[in-house]
Amino acid sequence: MKLSEVKQILSTLDNVEFQLENGSFVPEHFHVTEVGVVTKNFIDCGGVIRNEKAVNFQLWDANDFEHRLKPNKLLHIIQLSEDKLNIEDLEIEVEYQNDTIGKYDLEFNGKTFVLKNKTTACLAQDSCGIPAEKQKISLTQLTNDNATCCTPNSGCC
Repeated sequence: MKLSEVKQILSTLDNVEFQLENGSFVPEHFHVTEVGVVTKNFIDCGGVIRNEKAVNFQLWDANDFEHRLKPNKLLHIIQLSEDKLNIEDLEIEVEYQNDTIGKYDLEFNGKTFVLKNKTTACLAQDSCGIPAEKQKISLTQLTNDNATCCTPNSGCC
């Protein structure tokens, strides 16, 4: 989800809620402690130099049980960050502390923002020697031409 989409959605909400992919919710008294741009310059295992940029939101549960971040306040934080940091309309990455700091993609389900689990992947599979995934077929799709010529007591088996 891009920053422009988040801003548009926030303008329609009464409350801001974040939910993990497993269905549990970020406590409603969370704080957004950072909005910024994260740049990652790296080389993949195939030798290709890559550059990724994302807007980063950091959510924090401060046990400040009276705190409730309203959509207009989060919009103000985003607009201030855009002005001061020259933030572009990039994909959102959310950091949130569970057992360790997790990084999540962001989606909206019509009511809440959903923190989608990120996964790792090889970006250079053709250079890395990773075999292509085998096509899965049902055993009923397999035919054996020899099976049609073989009958019980024919001596072929």
